[in-house]
Amino acid sequence: MRCLLTAFVTLSLAVVSLAAPTFSPYNVHEKRIALPIGWSHSRRHKSTATLPLRIALKQNNIESIDEYLNDVSHPKSANYGKHWTAGEIARKFAPSEESISTVRDWLIENGLTSERIGVSPTKGWINVDITVEEAERLMNTEYNVYTHVSGQEHVACEAYHLPENIRAHVDFVLPSVNFDAKLKRRSDSQQESTLAIGQPGVGITPKTTGTISQTVTELEQCDEYITPICLRALYGLVYEPVSTEKNSFGVVEYTPQAYLQSDLQLFAMNYSTDLIGKEPVLVSIDGGYAQTEYQGFEYNGESDLDLQYGMTLVTGKQNVTLYQTGDMVEGASFNNFLDAIDGSYCTFEGGNNYTVDSEYPDPYGGGYEGPEDCGTVTPAYVISTSYGYNEADLTPFYTARQCAEYAKLGLMGVTILYSSGDDGVAGNGDVCLNPNGTQSVNGTIFNPTFPGVCPYVTSVGATMVKPNASVLEAQPEMACMEVIYSGGGFSNYFAMPSYQQSAVDYYLENYPPNYPPNIWNSTGKSRALPDISANGANYVVAIDGEFELVYGTSCSSPVSGAIFTMINDARLAIGKSPIGFINPTIYSEDFAGAFHDITEGSNPGCGTEGYNATVGWDPVTGLGTPNFPILLEKWLALP
Repeated sequence: MRCLLTAFVTLSLAVVSLAAPTFSPYNVHEKRIALPIGWSHSRRHKSTATLPLRIALKQNNIESIDEYLNDVSHPKSANYGKHWTAGEIARKFAPSEESISTVRDWLIENGLTSERIGVSPTKGWINVDITVEEAERLMNTEYNVYTHVSGQEHVACEAYHLPENIRAHVDFVLPSVNFDAKLKRRSDSQQESTLAIGQPGVGITPKTTGTISQTVTELEQCDEYITPICLRALYGLVYEPVSTEKNSFGVVEYTPQAYLQSDLQLFAMNYSTDLIGKEPVLVSIDGGYAQTEYQGFEYNGESDLDLQYGMTLVTGKQNVTLYQTGDMVEGASFNNFLDAIDGSYCTFEGGNNYTVDSEYPDPYGGGYEGPEDCGTVTPAYVISTSYGYNEADLTPFYTARQCAEYAKLGLMGVTILYSSGDDGVAGNGDVCLNPNGTQSVNGTIFNPTFPGVCPYVTSVGATMVKPNASVLEAQPEMACMEVIYSGGGFSNYFAMPSYQQSAVDYYLENYPPNYPPNIWNSTGKSRALPDISANGANYVVAIDGEFELVYGTSCSSPVSGAIFTMINDARLAIGKSPIGFINPTIYSEDFAGAFHDITEGSNPGCGTEGYNATVGWDPVTGLGTPNFPILLEKWLALP
């Protein structure tokens, strides 16, 4: 996994000394340059206090994961479509015995007896109970107590150091620089007013302009009201699935976001008769369920949207799996979902970080008390998620660990789609970065979203039908510039993947953004997003018994997921593999012309007009919107 290091998050290499004669000089391993909003330094931690130190070991062969994934995903590869099994992946990336012995020897060299040092059953991490004084001497750091405005306290350091030869075997240490502490659950009396809506990050969520009083069925009205018939016309989606028993499509929702079956049926009776009497196949993860205690657009809008359109566009004949993740008390993160669909991830590189990820059984009581779901769920061939964080919300090591998991899922033949964000070049909540690394609505530095910046997911931006345009005309769409702006830009953490190089180089050479380099990542070496786009404006959605107009890349991702699911159906029907990780394929010359190029509009944010949609790939709409007949033809021609 390659990380692009910038001024926003710095992992510097300042050399310091510490007495450890058989190991190389110490260098900074992780450093955070700012505290998140709401946190402040309180005091030095007591030197005699005990820290449960956890050292995440680097995985064997992880530096080659890009090569392995490209080998099964690039259309020119002889191994295209020859996806790996979960067992093959677990064996390939297990930590080496050398990593375990090297880190153990270092701890013993620094005065920790072997009896105090534990190795996890999967050998993914080493743990040791250690005093603050010992930890500070071991890693040349200072542990402090930080206090949130809510009164909650958190132990962390601002930087820590490791010997250079130890750094080669360690991904990260906990607790350390991660100040993104997940606040403890609220009391029952507080919960109704403060419950986080649609984790993770309370970030990308659809927007509405209110209810509509008419039933809309005409193609001539698609510039004002998007219904399934509009999307089929825009993208040429005329297909009857024939391999539904072999195929699978999954939509991920995070409690308390939940769909209402009554809304699904209201939508079915008006716009999708195939769905009358249908329900998604609900899979509960960590106590998740389709809750009805809380209702309203903020609770039902996302899930109602995702399922009404995702299920409709696969014609109702293809079952759609709803991965309902997290209980009503603790909620969940992307990592909790990934644990459930890949058991090897539960302890991968040290396991989850419970300052960010939810812990099950609920350690505070009152929530889900069953065991954490770990490898209990089968991943669908296509998985769509319409939630996200700002990249800057999380540390580089946290995002790199999760990004590697998306690569592993790609190796297994899974297509992962994420919304690119709804605030243009700004982050969720329209916040931008400041020079000191903090985020605020007054910031001026472009703020990309995660996981869309991960090179191993497909990031989906948003378009809209031009005012007064007909979906039956050529090129009726532009970048979405009503209510929301398509998220897009350049990562501050991840390097540019090889599959994207040519397309992004062309954009930067022919349409260079006219902004100073200190407000965007202008290096030309970073992962760019989105990859593709789909309509994200004026969706007619049944929510709480009424029809509302909904906007967002939250619309674009499940629609794209349904289209790729139908392509999988056609391939499976003739004995071929699912399409898996699609990015190397869709950026290749073989797929030229397979997307409708969007050349109008922009994605404002951070006090600017953002980037412009241009000929070819651009950081507003990516490669463009799907052309289903051509995509189908081209994918059927691949082995």
